[in-house]
Amino acid sequence: MSTLTQRTSGLVQRRTEAIRSAAAEKEKESGGEEDEVRRGEEEDDDKGDSKETRLTLMEEVLLLGLKDREGYTSFWNDCISSGLRGCMLVELALRGRLQLEASGVRRKSLLARKVICKSDAPTGDVLLDEALKHIKETQPPENVQSWIELLSGETWNPLKLHYQLRNVRERLAKNLVEKGVLTTEKQNFLLFDMTTHPLTNSTIKQRLVKKVQDSVLEKWVNDPHRMDKRVLALILLAHSSDVLENAFAPLQDEQYDLAMKRVHTLLELEPEKESAKPNVNELMWAVVAAFTK
Repeated sequence: MSTLTQRTSGLVQRRTEAIRSAAAEKEKESGGEEDEVRRGEEEDDDKGDSKETRLTLMEEVLLLGLKDREGYTSFWNDCISSGLRGCMLVELALRGRLQLEASGVRRKSLLARKVICKSDAPTGDVLLDEALKHIKETQPPENVQSWIELLSGETWNPLKLHYQLRNVRERLAKNLVEKGVLTTEKQNFLLFDMTTHPLTNSTIKQRLVKKVQDSVLEKWVNDPHRMDKRVLALILLAHSSDVLENAFAPLQDEQYDLAMKRVHTLLELEPEKESAKPNVNELMWAVVAAFTK
């Protein structure tokens, strides 16, 4: 009798352990995707920045484009609007929210592949979450070129005008005001008043400019796949937004020429070939292809 009781007790104990093990395995699997998204957000964070002053790609590109004292971008810059939308797509990809569909056996071109929502977890950024919501809910999916146009409001289809993200520059500037980088003023331009956002924290702007300069000068590695993904994206997207030269303006002539020469080396890369290499952000190269086609 005692032996039977021991056997029964042992059987119950083994079953209990098996159930606990299965539950733990299931919890581990369910948490895997969240961990991957979290890693996507954290791996590209600037280690030297505090949490309050970490900037998104959109904010960095806008900050490079803003005139320090005047607090607005050049009236002649007609590239920054679409450039900022491209920044949003790449930022979402870097955070593990978006990816391109599989290239398939015939290997579709980057611009033929659709943008897929990988995770709809909130990013904590209103603009990014708004763009992510549009992409997630759109069926059938659209490609990168279409999303840049739709988010910019550049469409002839009135049924797709609701995709446009409005007042993007103003909303990004307000984010930078909240982060203590800019301030808000009103300026009179004869026929109208305009809200401007002059620079108030020059340290953060200088740090951003130095990061861009160092990436093609002191820290140049002559291989885009050895560069930090976020810095590489910043350089390419800042060029597409026509604000990159602002970061090189303070340089001496020799340094300026060298920096621009190396930037052109990056711009001459073929997105299709680069995206086929291991450990790359395919969506970033698709955005680059959209701006250089």
